[in-house]
Amino acid sequence: MAAPPGCCHPCATCLLCLYSCQWITAKKEKRKGLRTTKCDCCWFLFLFCVFLSTLVWLYFVIIILNDFHNFNEFIFKQRKLWLDWSLVLLIAATMLITYSALLLVLALCLQLCRQPLKLHWLHKTLLILIALLVAAAFTGLGIKWAEEWRSAYISLQATGPFLHIGIVGGMTLLAWPLASFIYGTRNTALKVFLLLVYCSVMILLYLAPLGITSPCIMEENQLPPKPALVGHRGAPMLAPENTLMSLHKAVDCDVQVFETDVMVSADGVPFLMHDEELTRTTNVQSVFPERAALNSTAFNWTDLQQLDAGSWFLERRPFPTVQSLSAGDRYQATKQKIPSLEQVLEAAKQSNISIMFDLRPENHSDYQSFVNATLEVILQSGIPLQQVLWLPDGYREQVKQQVPGFQQVYGRKRLQNEKELLLHVNLPYQDMSLEEIRQYRQDNISVNLYVVNQPWLFSVLWCSGVSSVTTNACQVLKKIKHPIWLFPSSTYLMIWIVVDCTSFLAILWAFLLLKKCSHRRPVESETDVLLTKINSLMQE
Repeated sequence: MAAPPGCCHPCATCLLCLYSCQWITAKKEKRKGLRTTKCDCCWFLFLFCVFLSTLVWLYFVIIILNDFHNFNEFIFKQRKLWLDWSLVLLIAATMLITYSALLLVLALCLQLCRQPLKLHWLHKTLLILIALLVAAAFTGLGIKWAEEWRSAYISLQATGPFLHIGIVGGMTLLAWPLASFIYGTRNTALKVFLLLVYCSVMILLYLAPLGITSPCIMEENQLPPKPALVGHRGAPMLAPENTLMSLHKAVDCDVQVFETDVMVSADGVPFLMHDEELTRTTNVQSVFPERAALNSTAFNWTDLQQLDAGSWFLERRPFPTVQSLSAGDRYQATKQKIPSLEQVLEAAKQSNISIMFDLRPENHSDYQSFVNATLEVILQSGIPLQQVLWLPDGYREQVKQQVPGFQQVYGRKRLQNEKELLLHVNLPYQDMSLEEIRQYRQDNISVNLYVVNQPWLFSVLWCSGVSSVTTNACQVLKKIKHPIWLFPSSTYLMIWIVVDCTSFLAILWAFLLLKKCSHRRPVESETDVLLTKINSLMQE
């Protein structure tokens, strides 16, 4: 158990105390009886697995940040409580990975110093709790938010090449404590087993790029045009959603289409509103407390005009960007009212921006009258019909006969042997594969995917060839002039070869160097050997 050259006793003592949660003197004779048992090795393996699981969970949290606003809205509808849960989840995941990573580093340093891995029961308990917590999180994700598994798969198209480099680097560093353990143990079977496992993993990692695919591995001249931006309820990071202010902010972000949601009041006036209730985006609980839980369509237009549709934006801060708004924008936000479709069409006509909308609620008994009222307002507005992208499926054939000038947008993929050719589709970004996007592009079908907020996702879809994306972050995506990364296949091949060769040489150097150092270790004296045997017998 003697420490190797370069590992001082005070350092070894500190490492051992942090890992074991008890003070063990640095004097050599007081540590002779401590050895790493099979149980200790099992706990180290469990620690390593917990670290990997928390690392994967942190990766998932970062990926699903793109869609977390939907989760916040869902929680508000259920509990009437608004909180940025993404920040809570990110902090919790960071704490878990930090704790498990520190323990793992301590264990690896102890192994390099040839000290026993005596994990304290408190650490063991916390590791079990972390494992259960992460397992519950993944289970909940699979049950309540299964589409995020597809988001994770898409993210690998953006991060795959870099994850490969990082994993190869991490496994290369692991060669040092592995070599130290192999040269320090006399169990031949264990040595062979660990070497076989490690070599197998490294071979798989070296060949992993054969299975890595990404649309961003292409020549520069093959890059499709940048996708057009569709403002999701306008520019909801810069202004209250579904308001005239939000529309104007979207126009400033060079958005080509204003995507919104339309409802019809009790007296037949189409207006902008996403939720079935008014509680999230207005002060209806203050103005009409006894009617706050009613459907938005139960209010007449006069009542709706009494509501404040902007102050909630400053109070709840649905996005972090709210904090950076200017004083003028804050004042303007407090003056926002629920806009009518007529007002929005007039603003869209003046700004030369198209409008795409859902007509809600689809299951309403008077839905046909909603369609008729909406068509009447659009035709009376004088907006060019080609600027209207009609998304509702209800009574679509009737709409096509009455107003053939609308651009019909379908919320589904095309069907086999479908007689009518779809020209525009609007789908969640998880629902279309790379192959489907490219096939639709070849067939001159415009593909709009929603909701895309993160630059990495926008870059992947750009390389894939989508026509447009619906986004909350138009001010961010507007500034992106090029995909985050774009590698020709020859460049990626060169990176692959260099990384693998460097890793192989570093591993070879680690094993040779530690083998040389192990031969120089001082031989234990007969007294030390005798003391070791006595302590072992006393422990048994």
